Amino acid sequence: MAIIAARDYREGRVVGEPLAQGKVDGHERQSPDAFAWVGLLDPTSEEMSACAKRFGLHPLAVEDALHAHQLPKLEIYGDQLFVVARTAKMEAGHISYGETALFVGRNHIVTVRHGSDQGHSALREKLETRPALLAHGVDYVLHALLDMIADNYFPVIDAAGEIVQRLEQSALDSTLTRAEMRELFNLRRDLLLLQRMLIPMEEVCAKLASLDLPNIDPEVRPYFRDVLDHVRRVSSLAALHREMLNSVMETSALIVAQRQGEITRKLAAWAAILAVPTAIAGIYGMNFENMPELRMEYAYFGVLGTIAFICVMLFLRFRKLGWL
Repeated sequence: MAIIAARDYREGRVVGEPLAQGKVDGHERQSPDAFAWVGLLDPTSEEMSACAKRFGLHPLAVEDALHAHQLPKLEIYGDQLFVVARTAKMEAGHISYGETALFVGRNHIVTVRHGSDQGHSALREKLETRPALLAHGVDYVLHALLDMIADNYFPVIDAAGEIVQRLEQSALDSTLTRAEMRELFNLRRDLLLLQRMLIPMEEVCAKLASLDLPNIDPEVRPYFRDVLDHVRRVSSLAALHREMLNSVMETSALIVAQRQGEITRKLAAWAAILAVPTAIAGIYGMNFENMPELRMEYAYFGVLGTIAFICVMLFLRFRKLGWL
């Protein structure tokens, strides 16, 4: 079912029994000092409509939450906040993304997850063991959710860093293979997409940390600054890894060019050495009638000795220059 969990809280403690999955319209309204936390996973339009009716969610925000594929953003609809955050995970060397939409009202917080396996059950259980923190209300729950999403960026960026180091070492040890080059370009593209996603995520956290927003208590704002710091650190690491990949590409190209230059010099040296007997043999292959040296007794050995001497001198010269 779409509803993963739905509970009422008062003064940081669970009130009553958890709401049965698949139903939200029968949930009683909370008192002013209580709030409801409802978690949805890939809801249908009917399920989302029932939830919107129960909590008075804005239609435009509901539409965005249903269709997903939104960049991180924060929008205000009357006395409610609508926040979109993107989740990320590393799968087989590729960064894949999910989306979590959060509706924050005075007495409710509704989360809608799409394409994300980062459940909130563990976080919910953790907060329920700390009623003093949970008593802050929906703003602290919002912080905890965003903090969890931001913390899950670090395993992704760490995995990307390991791939970058492996490719860098491979480029130094030998020429990158076609598969490694494909992996490099794919990771470089993934890191670019991650940076594009983190920029609006930074803006969302900065607004929550500094602006006077509905349902956000000033005492909770420092917590959002901590989330902002995490997002900025991941963004900096993503930029650093992209620069390192660019360096790996340049290093690989320089190494290939250097090796090609070495091969070219060796070929040129051997071509010069082989040109000597070729030229001399070409002279003797001409059909001249008068070639006096042909009548010399030791001319054959003299020509061979001359060829050998010149070739050896050229070989030693090229060897001294480092061409051979």
